[in-house]
Amino acid sequence: MMSHWIIAPVVLPAMVAGLMVIAMRGDLLLQRVASVAAILALNAIAVALLWAATTHGPEAYFLGDWPAPFGIVLVLDRLSAMMVALLSALALVVVLYAIGSGWDRRGAHFHPLLQFLLMGIGGAFLTGDAFNLFVFFEVLLIASYGLMVHAGGGTRTRAGIQYVAFNLIGSSLFLFALALIYGVTGTLNMADLAAKLPTLPEGDFALIRVAAVMMILVFAIKGALVPLQFWLPGTYANAPGVVAAMFAVMTKVGAYAVLRFGTLVFPASLPATGDLLSTFLLPAGLVTLAVGAIGVLGASTLPRLAAFGGIASMGTAFVAIAAFTPQTTVAALYYILHSTLATAAMFLVADLVTRRRAHARLDEGAGPIAQSGLIASLYLAAAVAMAGMPPLSGFIGKLLILDAFRDQAPLIWTVILVSSFLMILGFARAGSTLFWKSAASDTPAPEHPPEGLAFIATLALVGGLVALTVLAGPISDWLASTANELHQPTGYIEANQLGQER
Repeated sequence: MMSHWIIAPVVLPAMVAGLMVIAMRGDLLLQRVASVAAILALNAIAVALLWAATTHGPEAYFLGDWPAPFGIVLVLDRLSAMMVALLSALALVVVLYAIGSGWDRRGAHFHPLLQFLLMGIGGAFLTGDAFNLFVFFEVLLIASYGLMVHAGGGTRTRAGIQYVAFNLIGSSLFLFALALIYGVTGTLNMADLAAKLPTLPEGDFALIRVAAVMMILVFAIKGALVPLQFWLPGTYANAPGVVAAMFAVMTKVGAYAVLRFGTLVFPASLPATGDLLSTFLLPAGLVTLAVGAIGVLGASTLPRLAAFGGIASMGTAFVAIAAFTPQTTVAALYYILHSTLATAAMFLVADLVTRRRAHARLDEGAGPIAQSGLIASLYLAAAVAMAGMPPLSGFIGKLLILDAFRDQAPLIWTVILVSSFLMILGFARAGSTLFWKSAASDTPAPEHPPEGLAFIATLALVGGLVALTVLAGPISDWLASTANELHQPTGYIEANQLGQER
């Protein structure tokens, strides 16, 4: 049992961020040491939480010892532990890349903002209360906006304003939905909602359906689902590469929330909502996948290529999530792990390339890229992973999804396969322009300072993709148990009820 350690992924980055702002302002070296040390500690805690969730099952932590639904509750289960571990691993890669590339020198508060972002995302994964999910959404929104405009610039600021505007709309919808749910049920604790919603009188069904639709729209904005994906290409393409890599896990908050609410609060068996989530999510996921693939094919810059690849990956994940069966959930979880690493790797590669060229456009005549052999290899690995080609984990993830839908309508297979082909063409076009056609120029390679730590960080992401591929069997078995726990949430509900009995 982990008891107080459950709150550590929220408290640790919050305390370190505050300490940096108060006592380390202006001392970049000290901030770097504190940031790396805190994230290493976060990784150790995440591994311990993952082990505890695997061996002991769901466990709730009641802040101030106030029972649910009156107090703030954090709940550790296999899904939340997995997402916290994914977050902490990516954060370590990002902070090492930021230090190795010097990106953290370009603004005064990179490391504190990164820590606040970790606090917000970690809290969103662990909270067992819908209102506190909203609170953590706002924390990560504020921190992500600060990181988005890191190092300034008019284009970056405009993209950041668009990003905030879209997410504020989502925040408003979220508040309206929470108000409706609380007005009908008198609680916002997710386990409490799971127990109360099935017993609602029929007269309250309409209000709950309206609240569920609002929730879907909120999570669609967070997960960049069509038609609410417009903020993502501009935001991610204009953000610093290292920040966009960190944002790769931020869209997964939307996918996580859909999984949590779709299996716990609004399951298909709930009379008030039925299969409402699937009705909305499946067509939206298919269209998102298609839009992302077309965007990859027509992208004019490498960061936009990576951004549209991220949209396509979210569409693929939501297609699997929308079915809400244990088998499709396993495929969705595996693909979420894969796509987070692959998208982050592509953004880091895009940053390495952009820093060695006069611009980020995918056109000819830009001259050769320094260290192009290593960067080309990293680009190839990231492109293969994002397009879902063998032998990396993207291929296995898409196979799992296709296998889960083998008895479904052929439309899903068609969209996934055609979109994969379009993405292969898009990544191949960009790669040939960057590493083949440009190499024909006689322009000498520009001088560039050593970036060994940045390359190591990028290689670590590729290593993670290889590990996902090699260990696909054991990981899938673990995810199968996770999916079963999600679709049979008795343990999650009982962990909350222990606090009520106290």
